[in-house]
Amino acid sequence: MLTAIKEAHPFTPPRKRLTRGDCAVLQMAGQLDYQRHELIDGDLIEKMPKNWTHTYALIILQAWLAQVFGPLFVAQEAPINVSPEDNPTSEPEPDLVVFKRPASEFTTPKRSPGELSLVIEVSDTTLQFDKKIKAALYARAGITEYWVFDINGRRLGVHRDPRGGEYESVAWFGEKERVEPLAAPGQKFLISSAFNPAP
Repeated sequence: MLTAIKEAHPFTPPRKRLTRGDCAVLQMAGQLDYQRHELIDGDLIEKMPKNWTHTYALIILQAWLAQVFGPLFVAQEAPINVSPEDNPTSEPEPDLVVFKRPASEFTTPKRSPGELSLVIEVSDTTLQFDKKIKAALYARAGITEYWVFDINGRRLGVHRDPRGGEYESVAWFGEKERVEPLAAPGQKFLISSAFNPAP
């Protein structure tokens, strides 16, 4: 007669957290397309295909940021460094970053958090991930200001004052409002301009 044995605790398989070094080896072996993935907390996250509303927001935002800061201060999907404890297993590529000095002055490929004025994610299907996981990652890195454009909600989340691994100030603004970056006082962005006009 067979006897069923119940486990006292459910089995959880050990998790293999990838490092930047692991990803470099996979990339050299042709087993990883870094154009389609980013490394977050040891996991390879597949980048979602950009629909037109996402692309439109990026076009408008990058044009405005280039006008305010200068084109050499703005980059799209540039890999950045984060905090020392997160850096070995995370290499985020925000939708947009604003540098504190022109890209022509950099000699290494990845920017440290202290070299960034503003980090932006444009979110449609990734909103919860960007609000929680990415926000915590950027806060631990001490990135001064982080914007999340909620495409579906037609609003902007502004994260400031990173302390203790989180942003102490998080405010959401509606599409009819204007927001100015901390690094560009007086330069106000009209939030509705980032959202694709209704047909």
